[in-house]
Amino acid sequence: MDDPNIGLIFLSELVGTAMLVLLGCGVVANVVLKGNKGFGGGFLMINFGWGLAVFAGVTVSIYSGAHINPAVTFGLLANSLATGAEYNWAALPAYLGGQFLGAFLGAVLCWLAYKQHFDIEEDPGAKLGTFSTGPGIRNTGWNLITEIIGTFVLVFVVIGFGAQNGTEDGVPAGLAALGALPVALLVVGIGASLGGPTGYAINPARDLGPRIAHAVLPIRGKGDSDWGYSWIPVAGPIIGGVLAGLAAPALIATIAAA
Repeated sequence: MDDPNIGLIFLSELVGTAMLVLLGCGVVANVVLKGNKGFGGGFLMINFGWGLAVFAGVTVSIYSGAHINPAVTFGLLANSLATGAEYNWAALPAYLGGQFLGAFLGAVLCWLAYKQHFDIEEDPGAKLGTFSTGPGIRNTGWNLITEIIGTFVLVFVVIGFGAQNGTEDGVPAGLAALGALPVALLVVGIGASLGGPTGYAINPARDLGPRIAHAVLPIRGKGDSDWGYSWIPVAGPIIGGVLAGLAAPALIATIAAA
């Protein structure tokens, strides 16, 4: 398939990202909203839940290479520019549009699944935390660095696994290059190791789409959507993804030649 269907790329990314966010935000809701069976399950439960959410999202979005993350998309774009590989620019809006719309829809579905628990929860912070990330210690510079580092790890490992072929069925090899289970374990590892300071968005769509959903949904007593922080889980992952895409060719070539 040398000329992939742009509409199917959009649909693949939309479905995969919606699945990712539905299950990922769902595990957070299960842990932090009172009255749930998983209430108080802790950060490790959230880590594993997000890892399994990635597993599901990758599995259902194989057609598009399973980017389901603008940081992965921009990282692969940067990698293509660094290596001189051909890039399908026409598909870029389909990837990004599918990811952000899918993330919004996944968040809406999560709210519907937990509607009664959102209604009885009194803490606005718990409600916002179900949808989007926030820092343990608020510091713009350090929060941004944390997101850059976490996303660099994600994209660098993905590119490393996909370095031999670079494309799959005519589309850029995203998380599908690593495989659903390995990338799920990678996300669990990033969360357990680097997720404490900021909640490891490592995905602009995963944070911004649900944050918009939080802002527009009729959630009782929800408070504000913390727009002052919202740019960090967007900019940080994009910077980290692009840096990984640019650095990977030289680093991988050096290691391979050693």
